[in-house]
Amino acid sequence: MEGAFRPNYLEKISPMKNGVYYTTLQHYRNGERIEKQSYKTQEKVATLLDTKDLPKVSSIDSYAFSHDEKKILLGTDLEPIYRYSRRGTYYVFDLMTKKSTVISEKKIQSPTLSPDATKVAFVYDNNIFIKDLNTGDTILITSDGEKNKIINGITDWVYEEEFSFVRAFQWSKDGTHLAFLKFDESKVPKFSMDIFGKRLYPEKHTFKYPKAGENNSKVSLFVYQLDNHKSKEVALGDDPYYIPKIKWSEKNHILSVITLNRHQNNLKLIFYNTESGQTKTILNEQDTTYVEVPTSLTFLEDNSFIWSSEKSGYNHLYHYSAQGKLKRQITKGLWDVTDFYGLNKVNKIIYYQSTEGKNTERAIYSIGINGKNKKKLSPKRGTNKAYFSADFSYWINQFSDSKTPPIFSLYETKTKKKLKDLINNHELKEKLTAYSIHPKEFSTIAINGYDLNMWQIKPSDFDPKKAYPLFLCQYSGPGSQMVSNRWMNSNDFWYQMLADKGYIITCVDGRGTGFKGSAFKKMTYKKLGEFEVEDQIEVAKALSKKSYIDDSRIGIWGWSYGGFMSSNCILKGNHIFSMAIAVSPVTSWRFYDTIYTERYMRTPQENPTGYDDNSPLNFAKNLKGKFLLVHGSADDNVHLQNTMRLAESLIQANKNFEWLIYPDKNHGIYGGNTRLHLFNKMTEFIFKNL
Repeated sequence: MEGAFRPNYLEKISPMKNGVYYTTLQHYRNGERIEKQSYKTQEKVATLLDTKDLPKVSSIDSYAFSHDEKKILLGTDLEPIYRYSRRGTYYVFDLMTKKSTVISEKKIQSPTLSPDATKVAFVYDNNIFIKDLNTGDTILITSDGEKNKIINGITDWVYEEEFSFVRAFQWSKDGTHLAFLKFDESKVPKFSMDIFGKRLYPEKHTFKYPKAGENNSKVSLFVYQLDNHKSKEVALGDDPYYIPKIKWSEKNHILSVITLNRHQNNLKLIFYNTESGQTKTILNEQDTTYVEVPTSLTFLEDNSFIWSSEKSGYNHLYHYSAQGKLKRQITKGLWDVTDFYGLNKVNKIIYYQSTEGKNTERAIYSIGINGKNKKKLSPKRGTNKAYFSADFSYWINQFSDSKTPPIFSLYETKTKKKLKDLINNHELKEKLTAYSIHPKEFSTIAINGYDLNMWQIKPSDFDPKKAYPLFLCQYSGPGSQMVSNRWMNSNDFWYQMLADKGYIITCVDGRGTGFKGSAFKKMTYKKLGEFEVEDQIEVAKALSKKSYIDDSRIGIWGWSYGGFMSSNCILKGNHIFSMAIAVSPVTSWRFYDTIYTERYMRTPQENPTGYDDNSPLNFAKNLKGKFLLVHGSADDNVHLQNTMRLAESLIQANKNFEWLIYPDKNHGIYGGNTRLHLFNKMTEFIFKNL
């Protein structure tokens, strides 16, 4: 049954400003409600909104409070565009008057309330609008928006995919200015793909997609002043190639801007002063490889800020003055800060997640902004994730390990006292006792001079005197992690079934993966697919020497970057791998987008051998084993072109292989029975060929 082993998760919660309450979106037979609940008692305090009282709103897909929490921005009928972007119908609901106002009769993107909640800015057809909620008037901020040419206030495809944000405009703290990015993608090459659907003729979907070495959008920064209705372009100097973040500081007139050069190894934090019109570079980080964009830029009242950086060799938190002078490194050690939850500005305590203790685990800590009085908040070893109240007085811990499905527990931060388990998934754990669950065995394996993290699943009736087929799973991309002590995902249940059928499943994170320091992660720079493939081949060789492994039956699979890897492994490692499955693989980094690819490879013009020496396209003649190639025809991320070119290379090398194309499916290959069909196909292929 679909979802039979899916754990229960806590409904998405939105902390309220006073730290005492939070809200959740609850689904009922006769509609949906936004309910206010108490952290301490976990009881419902009030129903803030009920869709049965809103005749035009049948469902709520998203909601957000105004700064004063007197209005709610509701999203409904949202339709996906790409990975994060959505367009839909939005309303503003006034909690005082109980009245709702539709922002636009047309489907819009990224509506955002002004700080005083009297206005809302949004994007429609690549232009920015501001609606006055008191008068109902809507004004046009930009007028040059045009599909596949100019985008205002919304990121282009590659920014959305690689910098992980869509809304490219922000209100100033006092609501007097609106900062926004403009993307001129007129010189970016177009990519098109057929959408077959059910019509007589397919539709052609065309969008701008910059492949490695090609033109990107020209991005510029503007600030719109509401009182005079004028926009001013901000001169950032040196014509920055990327602007991956804009954020207003605690000072109304200071806008912070992060810029990157094309190589992504020269990152600047720039302050723009709206009063003087001047810009100043506050911070500059450089590297011989690349610099990660910090996710934890947080301003204090004096406009000093918290910043994350890998400059020590691991990702840590730093406190800088408003002038960019380092005050102190807050966290230190041979481990990474993996999430920043925020700063309690009253007592100057920071809350974060890290790998301290073990890099395959996550723990929750607090520490003073002065770097003192560090405390571990999470009591159990495994994977911990935190959801804090607005004033950090309470927090909910999501805990799991490889043997424990997610447990959500409420804690009092100051006393560390657990108040209540909110969700424990005991029923799921009990249900699984009726099945043969094979625990993951965690260890390390010495490969190419490094102790690599590994887990292994063996059949429940494992007999060391028998020889079993070995099936490797991996992703292997830069900074990724597959070997972690957490609860099973859907693939893990598939691995359980395969183990039950007599396969040994193994996963190893090789060189270039994450959370073992930046040097380990960045050693694959300019040669993606070299060390990672060497490591998987050597893993297979090392394990093949075990008496309980049948060295003639070793397979590997992967999806996306993992498919790039599994393709390379069966071609370059044809002496050890007898079978491989590649789903949605990159087969040449020349086909992939600029931001991701050039971050690790530079451009094909600068590094042609790095692109070609490890491309599966150039090793098709080496195929000896059984190979299954899978792709979705509407993959806007890793284009079908990758699989088509590899298929052609294999055909011209007169190599036998199997392949399967899923019509109109994107990179995730899902919808209806699609995912079930895919895993049935892969399972049959494994049973037949391994």
